[in-house]
Amino acid sequence: MLICSVDSSATPASVCLLEDDRIIAEYYLNTGFTHSQTLMAMLESVLKISGKSAGDIELYAVNSGPGSFTGVRIGVSAVKGMAYALDKPCVEVSTLESMAYNLLGSHTIVCACMDAKRRQVYHGLFRVDGDTIERLCDDTAIAVDDLLNGLPDHEEIILVGDGAELVDQSTDDPLITLAPPNLRYQRASSVALAAVEKYNRGEVVSPAALMPRYLRLSQAERERNAKINKEQDGAL
Repeated sequence: MLICSVDSSATPASVCLLEDDRIIAEYYLNTGFTHSQTLMAMLESVLKISGKSAGDIELYAVNSGPGSFTGVRIGVSAVKGMAYALDKPCVEVSTLESMAYNLLGSHTIVCACMDAKRRQVYHGLFRVDGDTIERLCDDTAIAVDDLLNGLPDHEEIILVGDGAELVDQSTDDPLITLAPPNLRYQRASSVALAAVEKYNRGEVVSPAALMPRYLRLSQAERERNAKINKEQDGAL
């Protein structure tokens, strides 16, 4: 089965083709260009260089959040459009869960954290045992101090994600360490690996059902709601 996976949940963007559990092409870009400018060109490039066509793709997968509201929306919309046009199934992957797949083959707890500003992170906790990954908590937005207070004691924990350094700087626990840079951030190949597991469990959605999964309202939405509440209070 040929899987096309996409990640645009943060500043970098990446596209991967996975065929029968083998990564045949991956394009990773971290240049600051907007994902709307680059994502489709990246997909066209990996298809061309691997000798594949869009019609060969049997399953689409995407990091559906949490992450940058704009980035997540662009990635989900791109996959939604491609899958709908070709009538192909989709798999939604948590951005946090996908990063745990960076550490496949290890035996540790992975704490995935993405910077949510104001000393908060989007957080997920996973136990990696060789080629098996177990989710230990739901994805959540949490204050860094509360996150640290809730981590398991006396176990080695590896931090991944663009919020990892913030968490690492907030603790002196020697058992909590940063993943090396090449394994610290989300990438489409890990999305594809996670998608294989989800596909095997039947966790597949139609293109129409594919949706961004935000853990909290965007700044624009919060400001709009605050304005509405203020106007309503003034009308009382």
